[in-house]
Amino acid sequence: MAAAVDQLGVLTSTRHVVDRARYVHVDEAAIAAIAPGLARRVTPPEWYPKHHFFDGTEKTVNWLLVLDALNFSFWGEPRWRVQVGGETLDGYWALAAALSRAVEEGVPITDAEYLATMPFADIQRVLRGENTIPIIERRLENLHEVGDVLLAKYGGSFARAVESCGGSAVKLVDLLVTNFLSFDDVAELDGREVRFYKRAQILVADLHGAFKGEKWGRFTDLDQLTAFADYKLPQVLRHMGLITYIGSLAEKVDNRFLLPPGSREEVEIRASTIWAVELLRRALARHGTELAAYQLDWWLWYEAQSFGPAARPYHLVRTIYY
Repeated sequence: MAAAVDQLGVLTSTRHVVDRARYVHVDEAAIAAIAPGLARRVTPPEWYPKHHFFDGTEKTVNWLLVLDALNFSFWGEPRWRVQVGGETLDGYWALAAALSRAVEEGVPITDAEYLATMPFADIQRVLRGENTIPIIERRLENLHEVGDVLLAKYGGSFARAVESCGGSAVKLVDLLVTNFLSFDDVAELDGREVRFYKRAQILVADLHGAFKGEKWGRFTDLDQLTAFADYKLPQVLRHMGLITYIGSLAEKVDNRFLLPPGSREEVEIRASTIWAVELLRRALARHGTELAAYQLDWWLWYEAQSFGPAARPYHLVRTIYY
């Protein structure tokens, strides 16, 4: 598997895992077989504005940073749900709606000074709904970090951080994982660093989508972003037959066994997700459909949202990284 120019180091470090994987297999023959038909129906998804706060100012830039600082680990029973505008939402959409509701209610969720000292009672109020969102204490720690770093380095404005990167998605990802430790999504396997940078990369894509490629969403190197290795994407890739698990791992995932974060099985699932999407992207390009990895990721993620209860489950890991 030859990697393209890889400035982030995500493709390179995950390739080492995929080439030596014991539990997960990326099926290149299946990717080649599915690509011609898929190329005729895959289109780059547009940014979905519903439930997202947007006012076109630096306030939106801070809001998106807050959103992706909290964008992880929604699974669990009973589900955390939020009711907004007659809709009952869960998962990511519940988070986005809850943070938009907070702005409407006058909670200064985009103010760095507030975030740095936000009381526990306030995050409970912001994320109120049916049941409690998982690991809420860690989410508050992330918000404190966001506030602290914004105040210490960027005058309270994440827009200053974005501007300092000169339109480079790679530089912004590097800035995030270096300065905001909760975004430093790196595993270690066989003595090697394995980079995923899921939430840092998705924040760059969210800025691009929300601002429609203008202002703080203008980047010249979005082709360097990889897929965002979470738990929904490998579910849809497995459903499509593009990745497979050996029997012992399949049994664990299908029976909703909790995998330890950083375990070989979990790292292999995430690394294989990165490469299955990359190889599918290349295969689609050979059939005339050019997509960036983040666009194909979005399309696959939306596909996964349509899965019913009969679908095979996603793998379970309790982590702050996805």
